[in-house]
Amino acid sequence: MGHPTIYPTGVTIFDPDRAYAGYTLFQAPQLGALLIDLNGAEVQLWRGLQGFPNKLLPGGQILGSTGERSARFGSQDQLDLAQVDWDGRITWRFDRFEELHDPGQPPRWAARQHHDFQREGNPVGYFAPGLEPQVAGGKTLLLVHENVVNPTISAHPLLDDTIIEVDWAGQVVWRWRPHEHFEELGFDTAAREVLRRNPNLLPLGGQPLSDGNCPGDGHGDWLHINSVSYLGPNRLYDAGDQRFHPDNIIWDAREANIIAIVDKATGKIVWRLGPRFDGSDAERRLGWIIGQHHAHLIPRGLPGEGNLLVFDNGGWAGYGAANPGAPDGLKTALRDYSRVLEIDPVTLAVVWQYTPHEAGFVIPLDASRFYSPFISSAQRLPNGNTLITEGSDGRIFEVTRGHEIVWEYLNPYWRPQPIALNLVYRAYRYPYAWVPQLAQPKARPVPRLAVADFRVEGAAPRGALRETVVAGTASAGEDSSFCVTPESQSRPFLSAGR
Repeated sequence: MGHPTIYPTGVTIFDPDRAYAGYTLFQAPQLGALLIDLNGAEVQLWRGLQGFPNKLLPGGQILGSTGERSARFGSQDQLDLAQVDWDGRITWRFDRFEELHDPGQPPRWAARQHHDFQREGNPVGYFAPGLEPQVAGGKTLLLVHENVVNPTISAHPLLDDTIIEVDWAGQVVWRWRPHEHFEELGFDTAAREVLRRNPNLLPLGGQPLSDGNCPGDGHGDWLHINSVSYLGPNRLYDAGDQRFHPDNIIWDAREANIIAIVDKATGKIVWRLGPRFDGSDAERRLGWIIGQHHAHLIPRGLPGEGNLLVFDNGGWAGYGAANPGAPDGLKTALRDYSRVLEIDPVTLAVVWQYTPHEAGFVIPLDASRFYSPFISSAQRLPNGNTLITEGSDGRIFEVTRGHEIVWEYLNPYWRPQPIALNLVYRAYRYPYAWVPQLAQPKARPVPRLAVADFRVEGAAPRGALRETVVAGTASAGEDSSFCVTPESQSRPFLSAGR
């Protein structure tokens, strides 16, 4: 689906009576960590502070990174994870995971953090009543990169998504390496063969991505884990299900279509969804989750607590048997629209969802109007709404349980070439009370524009200057312009054939 050349940015919809009141935090390309109010006023910028992602702490402090390793030698490696106060002073930093010796560069220590982290006290990094992250102490959970070799998976070197926990002094007190648990991940024979040949090799070493090849020092980004969080207190563990111990850790792997829970005490994977979604009737009803991001349990104190919330990107991901869309067995699952799913993690029943259908679009004809094939996230808010980051086109919006948009924001900041996008990796909404440095802003409604009548300066309004009636024409009947059967019409036949 194409995009218009000109369209409004900033806040485009705001219903103060139904949106959750608070500030929204995201990483603005070329600027830094940006905090906005619900009318889009940029109330605080931590200029230059990177964030993969940024997260706010009570009292107006923020977590992010001060720099990124050169892409010639790594992939999305942040140099550190730093805590910064309201005035830009670093109050805590972790960078002692690995000492880097990159060619032509002075040796230096780095965290190699990427995609996610959590501070003790809160399992998921966003507001939940009674679960405040610690500000002046506590452990921090980080997702980091490690270069490993595992011939069981592939002869190629691998970029492993290690999960570590560090104490306040920066000592690593717990570590989990996914490559050591390959046999627990559920890859079938075809997927194993593809991974052996090409574990999603990255063109490291300064080779341009556009060349379409991999130099000899490339590494296999075989899982590409993009979220990690604690389960936190939850109803499932309270009911006796030991898999959901509050200390256990949930993660998801974009390239492999896997969501999994690790028992923190034993390191074993005790719950898994994917990489295939055809092993049970419940999985088939759920459908393939593809290239997903930000899988986590909704924390206690929020509507839907204990359910799994995930941004199911669609796009392309997975390993397996070759098909016309994936002749080499890489990225075997394809879908050109996204879904936000709230799932009961025991029954796999969908409790709530936001898909192109709920957005008012016709699947598959214009389903790609809700589509972010990479990045993106979903946050459950205290009022029951869901904040969705449709990341690839820089759109952040809040929807009610009934799927009505009550707040929408389009990022006005673009990255430079060659990736000239206004993308937002992940956005979070936080209560005003977490930022005592600012007076609570006055909310001003932003009504939804009538798109058909929206014009830029100099453009004529709609409506014919002259009209004539053509004799003998028939009134329009039912719309027969669809050349593809909409999902709403084909689904009854598919169901009947089961």
